[in-house]
Amino acid sequence: MSGQIEAGGKSDSATVQPDPKPLLKLQNVSKSFPGVKALDGVDLDVRAGEVHALLGENGAGKSTLMKILAGIYQPDTGEVVLEDQLVRMRTPLEAKDHGVLLIHQELSLVPDMTVGENVFLGNMPRTAKWFVNNSLLNRQCEGILERLKCKFKPTERLGSLSIANQQMVEIARALVFKPKVVVFDEPTASLTDFEKVVLFDVIRELKESGTAIVYISHRMDEIFALSDRISVLRDGVYQETFETARTTEDEVTQRMIGRDLDSDITHEPPELGEKALEVRNLSLEGHYSDISFDVRIGEVVGFYGLVGAGRTEVMETIFGLRKANSGQIIINGEQLGINSPSDAIDHGLGLVPESRKEQGLVLGMSCKENITLAHLRDFTRLGWVDTAAEKDTFDSYMKMLRIKTPGSDYSTQNLSGGNQQKVVIGKWLSTSPKILILDEPTRGIDVGSKSEIHHLIRELARSGLAVVVVSSEMPEVLTVSDRIVGMYDGHITRCFDRSEVTEDLLIRAITGQVSEAS
Repeated sequence: MSGQIEAGGKSDSATVQPDPKPLLKLQNVSKSFPGVKALDGVDLDVRAGEVHALLGENGAGKSTLMKILAGIYQPDTGEVVLEDQLVRMRTPLEAKDHGVLLIHQELSLVPDMTVGENVFLGNMPRTAKWFVNNSLLNRQCEGILERLKCKFKPTERLGSLSIANQQMVEIARALVFKPKVVVFDEPTASLTDFEKVVLFDVIRELKESGTAIVYISHRMDEIFALSDRISVLRDGVYQETFETARTTEDEVTQRMIGRDLDSDITHEPPELGEKALEVRNLSLEGHYSDISFDVRIGEVVGFYGLVGAGRTEVMETIFGLRKANSGQIIINGEQLGINSPSDAIDHGLGLVPESRKEQGLVLGMSCKENITLAHLRDFTRLGWVDTAAEKDTFDSYMKMLRIKTPGSDYSTQNLSGGNQQKVVIGKWLSTSPKILILDEPTRGIDVGSKSEIHHLIRELARSGLAVVVVSSEMPEVLTVSDRIVGMYDGHITRCFDRSEVTEDLLIRAITGQVSEAS
């Protein structure tokens, strides 16, 4: 598929030789939060004209280190040296003044401002009387959006854009001024394959101009296609730096997780039971039409398609978050009217949503409170919550999912993105569902944890659950699924048995080139 890059490949910009002298050095950096030592004496250097990948499991300290560089956090110990000068980034504005820009994993934009205003935020072009020159702002922004092949306008309100387009606006900010250092923190998590290609071109342009780039990602194909060097953190401690051309994914992964990655998933023929979920002719105007499929007890059905294909909207309808115009939802042989998530939960459904922060968690609550939130009544007696039972429940899922946290009372907002995702998964497993829907279950999760989640999905099916997995990653749906449903433009184009599916057939299905009839 256009937009995919081959693991182990080198980008065209790899011929541009970085300056061997470090432009940026972080030395002996440590940072602690209540109950957690996030960084412990970390050293890192980055060269001008280099893409330096920073890898580590969720909670390894990658984002914390970069937030110190960007002035969001202050280190407990250590120093930042930029162009041989000791600098202190007390605020993001100071970091920007020094030429350091962080492209956040979690968007840091203002929804009620226009695209142009967000792109130039903190650097607005002014008239002679110090008023914002909107005409110049929009004209310059339009040029940047054209470089990024964006279809939206500088005058559009940012909050009206999709998450993927908002991420492109975040990236556009790197092109407004000439930064010395740009940090990309999981920049492709919300992007389509086409948008990824555009981003990689931007990164190569920045590299060729002499910009030092730090690239954080869990996607090994991106790391090996883009980077010159790879540094690894584990549990807040620096491990090693590799020359990308002289190492392998297995070597880097082993250093990152401290063990060999067991990625083999046995695909013995599943022992299938009755149909747990049947969807018949489900339609929702403007989103999808005539959707029919079923999932049996003990089966994993994967849904694969491009962004906008309608996969998430179908799952949200099944779970009662949307109301279909027509069609039937049948659970265990009984046609049901599911009008709300509570109806869905009562009938044994669980949904791990696509967006953990907006839909999956209450960030101000503790880990144990989030785990039990979907069925809090089971922990309530005479109006009082049994906090000891909550703690026991969380502790069991913390062990099962390897959630890294100081304890059950730790605030969820302070966890890394991957550990937050594990809390969401634990939350729905704790409801003892009969049918579990997981929408992008490993988005933002490191390679070690991703393997654990894949094994968990197969184990859940073997234990008697009916499982639906929605994913934008082809290797993921091929790894975990017994059957795969291809969707394109709001329609199911084809349903494949595992034994017959190939990457080529799957790509053709999700781009509208093959239909069920064929």
